[in-house]
Amino acid sequence: MRSKPPKKTHGPRRIKKGEPGYGKKKFVVRVRSKSGGIKTVKFGDANMEIRRDNPKARSNFRKRHNCSSKKDRTTAGYWSCKMWSKKPVSKITRKK
Repeated sequence: MRSKPPKKTHGPRRIKKGEPGYGKKKFVVRVRSKSGGIKTVKFGDANMEIRRDNPKARSNFRKRHNCSSKKDRTTAGYWSCKMWSKKPVSKITRKK
């Protein structure tokens, strides 16, 4: 009997037109949960701009969402806070 290869997880990417969640959420990421399963996390408002280059806006967002305590990779809050870090979004998202 052959075992199935493990499903791959990747970094966040933009949701493409025609995919489930398009127009509702901006990004999607597949993560491995603590129990070993794969979880799809969709996050980010599709109709809003990420103003993370504005230091004041970034600071307010991170305080408002309590980003310093977000440690669980299976939550949308963790990934949203990661997008609002100082690291460029192009370095966080993967290209396809």
